[in-house]
Amino acid sequence: MTELRIRAAMPEDLDAVLAFWKVAAEGTSISDDREGVERLVGRDPRALMLAERGGELVGTVIAGFDGWRCHLYRLAVHPEHRRQGVASALLAAAEERFVRLGGRRADAMVLRRNATAHHAWGAAGYVAEEQWRRWVKPLTG
Repeated sequence: MTELRIRAAMPEDLDAVLAFWKVAAEGTSISDDREGVERLVGRDPRALMLAERGGELVGTVIAGFDGWRCHLYRLAVHPEHRRQGVASALLAAAEERFVRLGGRRADAMVLRRNATAHHAWGAAGYVAEEQWRRWVKPLTG
């Protein structure tokens, strides 16, 4: 099997990332468009991490750090590459990034209905905190 490479996304990767999420990610976000992802990469060029095998995009994670908290979003692995260590490698790279930046705890946004993701996050040492509920308010019409 070809070696897995983890790297930061570049502006020229964004169309491929958006197409990838349609195949590999569960659910959608209000920011899942070119403008939203461009803004992310423009503000924090190392936050969107890509996993490639043989030049093919096989996984993503957004590892955002705001100076206070470490947030993980869009951990997605192509269905044909799951259970091959891609998610583990992405999370290890994200956690290393957080530690370098001074982060103390990482949290992840995971859909309740996404049982496959629950297993992956649990295997990586993350636990659901049932006492919290996410409150949201879209800021755009």
